[in-house]
Amino acid sequence: MQIWVDADACPKVIKNILFRAAERVGVCLIMVANQPVKIPRSRYIKAIKVSAGFDMADNKIIQQVQAGDLVITADIPLADAIIKKGAYGLNPRSEFYTADNIKQHLSMRNFMEELRSGGVDTGGPSPLSNADRQAFANELDRFLVSSRKQK
Repeated sequence: MQIWVDADACPKVIKNILFRAAERVGVCLIMVANQPVKIPRSRYIKAIKVSAGFDMADNKIIQQVQAGDLVITADIPLADAIIKKGAYGLNPRSEFYTADNIKQHLSMRNFMEELRSGGVDTGGPSPLSNADRQAFANELDRFLVSSRKQK
């Protein structure tokens, strides 16, 4: 099992949580972005820089992800693609994407996109609170413990 991160849009505080988790449990963490990503020295953490362009990081993750891997992303179409490959998706706000809920997430994303393209200001996500950070760390830990038990 590896953890893949859609690193271009991943908040720094979430990256830091992931760095600590990778070291603590000895899991491979791969940051994928179209710009350089600062990572700590670690045998468990690496970064892959892809070409600039629309969905280049997403496409790299989709190509490389294996069943059972975890992908950290807020990108709903990416989450849909990795779920189809048998991987797991977790967004920075601690919600897991599953086969049971991904279609609902896609519908809501498409609806919001239609509103925005029609000129409606839908705002953006609120900043991550301390509670959001703690919830993410807790969900990540639960996943890592669960995946180790399944081995």
